[in-house]
Amino acid sequence: MSVEINQHSKYYLNMNYSFEYIDIILLAMIAGFIFLRLRGILGKKTGHEENLSATFAQDFTSKNEKFKNIDETNFDEKAKADFLKGAEIAYESIVTSFSSGELKKIKTLLDKKVFNEFNEAVKERKNKGLTSETTFIGINSADIKNYNQINNMFEVTVDFVSEIISCVEDKDKKLVSGDPKKVKKVYDTWKFSRDIKSLSPNWLLIDTQA
Repeated sequence: MSVEINQHSKYYLNMNYSFEYIDIILLAMIAGFIFLRLRGILGKKTGHEENLSATFAQDFTSKNEKFKNIDETNFDEKAKADFLKGAEIAYESIVTSFSSGELKKIKTLLDKKVFNEFNEAVKERKNKGLTSETTFIGINSADIKNYNQINNMFEVTVDFVSEIISCVEDKDKKLVSGDPKKVKKVYDTWKFSRDIKSLSPNWLLIDTQA
């Protein structure tokens, strides 16, 4: 009789282990399903978040290889539209990176003169103990104001209208300028340039006007 009890005990014990094992598998499957659903809804990082500075060049080479040979004679409506897509991405990247002082991320987008000017401004801000915070809301419009070619250099000037929340605070967190709760409309005129004979597809920001 005791043998039967032991056998039955082992049987039920094994059954319990089996059910626990099945429960673990089911829970893992449910967790995996929920993870996949959330990733599909919320999205995932693609690696481009940390490489915005390269996008302005990539847009031209990946979508249209011929665009890298663009000049004043073939800057048609399609080329202008493609250019503006890249210019908008570059604009947002430059504005936010300048605000945070992370100029290395956008160095490939800036002419040497502009980079030096931005770098001096960031150093001056840091020396004064000031911090800048910017929330980029979006671009309302981006329009090509004019374009021209001087020898091998093709230049395009763009008028941007954007909405931004920005403020500057001192080391004691006292507001120096701007408003952290107010969205302001910003008007900028930026000039981009590239060497049409260069193998590099990069466009550089060569001038900014507010």
